[in-house]
Amino acid sequence: MRLILMTGKGGVGKTSVAAATGLRCAELGYKTLVLSTDPAHSLADSFDMELGHDSRLVKPNLWGAELDALRELEGNWGAVKRYISQVLRAQGLEGVQAEELAILPGMDEIFGLVRMKRHYDEGEFDVLIIDSAPTGTALRLLSLPEVGGWYMRKFYKPLQGISAALRPLVEPIFRPLAGFSLPDKEVMDAPYEFYEQIEALEKVLTDNTVTSVRLVTNPEKMVIKESLRAHAYLSLYNVATDLVVANRIIPAEVTDPFFKRWKESQEQYRQEIHSDFMPLPVKEVPLYSEEMCGLAALERLKETLYKDEDPSQVYYKENTIKIVQENNQYSLELYLPGIAKDQIQLSKTGDELNVRIGNHRRNLVLPQALAALQPSGAKMEDDYLKIKFA
Repeated sequence: MRLILMTGKGGVGKTSVAAATGLRCAELGYKTLVLSTDPAHSLADSFDMELGHDSRLVKPNLWGAELDALRELEGNWGAVKRYISQVLRAQGLEGVQAEELAILPGMDEIFGLVRMKRHYDEGEFDVLIIDSAPTGTALRLLSLPEVGGWYMRKFYKPLQGISAALRPLVEPIFRPLAGFSLPDKEVMDAPYEFYEQIEALEKVLTDNTVTSVRLVTNPEKMVIKESLRAHAYLSLYNVATDLVVANRIIPAEVTDPFFKRWKESQEQYRQEIHSDFMPLPVKEVPLYSEEMCGLAALERLKETLYKDEDPSQVYYKENTIKIVQENNQYSLELYLPGIAKDQIQLSKTGDELNVRIGNHRRNLVLPQALAALQPSGAKMEDDYLKIKFA
């Protein structure tokens, strides 16, 4: 299966690009699913038809779906939801309030990953296109396998063993006092089973022959800046970006004086997009005179984007993490385009290297060759952060 994630700042047109990409893949004979994991779904509006949690046929070889976190929660984590509701009711919350609060923050990102993993395992489709949430939420989704793994290794697995041993002894005393039972084995096992699914998906997400992220941006300063940050953070998570789509560029035939200054600024930002994302390929899409709503409009966008191309191809392969040995000295190289060295913080704890850029952090579990060594220096060179170990 080919997995393509469309992301970008909210409102840049990533849903339209995802839908048009799906049309072209289906046209080439690939069984294609376009799945929206954005809590504020707009994929149904783009196709101009009703979509739900289950895959619905849009046209031959093309299906669409919008993730329903409530359905995923009930189907995959029902025991946990019922237990949280029981605890909340014991604290005085009633019916609907307890049910709603049982859906913890971040659940939609987790179930987006679970749904992706299920489609990958089932192999029903040739191409899975994810219309993801805006950049910040999408990045949290991509960091979940690693962050979740850290918590599971350090805290949850030991707690699970202690809980199983103590429950028979403590439950007779605990239930009358608290008004609810301690979590049983089904409840305790569910989070770790989720973690195992997400950990397995990480191998798929970081395989750049299978998974690519495509950044949709507009020729505007704030949008470009966020897209550049997203590209760097994706590299930090070892997820490859293979294409940038510059959307809503005012066509040359628009000569109204009202648009003169806007066109001049767009021309400057167009050049910045090409230079800042180099060597990634950039596709440009004009600002259309009608909404990108319905199959006819999406067909036009599809032709502009791809013509005779196969959008399931990998447009660019970048090696985002490399380990190099020279003269008995190792260096770890991270591809972090557009990031200055003074924005990066490094620390090492045991066999983990902690890399922080702004609010994003990654714990890299080092191979044995580097785990016993200490970082001895770092420099930025050709968009790679090169960390030496001694």
